[in-house]
Amino acid sequence: MPHNDEPPVTLRIFGKQSRFLREQREMTRRELADLIPYSESLIAMVERGERPPKPGYVDAVDGALGANGVLRVLIPDVAEKHHPAWAEEYVNLQAQALALHVYSTHFLHGLLQTEEYARAVFRSRRPSLDDDEIEKVVQARLLTQELLTRKPPCRITFVLEEPVIMRKIGGQRVWEGELRNLLKLGELHNVQIQIMPLSRQNHAGADGPMTLLETQDHHTVGYVEGQQGSYFLTDPDDVSVLSHRYGTIRSQAHDAEASRAFIQRLLTGEARE
Repeated sequence: MPHNDEPPVTLRIFGKQSRFLREQREMTRRELADLIPYSESLIAMVERGERPPKPGYVDAVDGALGANGVLRVLIPDVAEKHHPAWAEEYVNLQAQALALHVYSTHFLHGLLQTEEYARAVFRSRRPSLDDDEIEKVVQARLLTQELLTRKPPCRITFVLEEPVIMRKIGGQRVWEGELRNLLKLGELHNVQIQIMPLSRQNHAGADGPMTLLETQDHHTVGYVEGQQGSYFLTDPDDVSVLSHRYGTIRSQAHDAEASRAFIQRLLTGEARE
């Protein structure tokens, strides 16, 4: 089912509880803001469940409202997450996956990104993220890369559209570092990277990017990510279609050896840019 932007239940509960306590004391948000080192607008967002409160905020509000720990006990449940709510389920599944198969059309998958490339990707987002938000999501992305060397290993394949590795996200130096990273990751025994050439005339990937993930109980699910959310495909018929499509995409792409040679030619300037 599609995921949406509805705030997580825990955040909505915390917001309603803190608002109830504030209104019981006949206190406005402005009056509460005068008592704590947080703005009125932040208080409003937290009370609506739109913003996860940091522990310091919870402590301050609990004290200002004389809640005697009623709000503090909720800190583990409302702690700020590293990923958007709609992506958290996927990140958890990916970390435990037995196998992962990825077709990328615009940017490199997060597992393949260097720290500098990831930072450049997030700096490209609109509306813009502030520096603190960028660093948070970059470090969270780097943590997911533990999957690449996890034991027992996860079987991972990538098919990358040629423009994905041609696009110089972050500039020449960052791009070259990313190409070297792809060559290094391609040496891992459990990772295979293939390039889909622009010259390919018959192309099964016209419907866009996708991921196939094998869970610990040996079920395969599809995952599709879009502009403002994502969704899983779990129906066997849908998964069968994606599996067939991904197999065809792999057969149409350069094999791993030819893909590696193409990346090496890009680095040496022998391939066209």
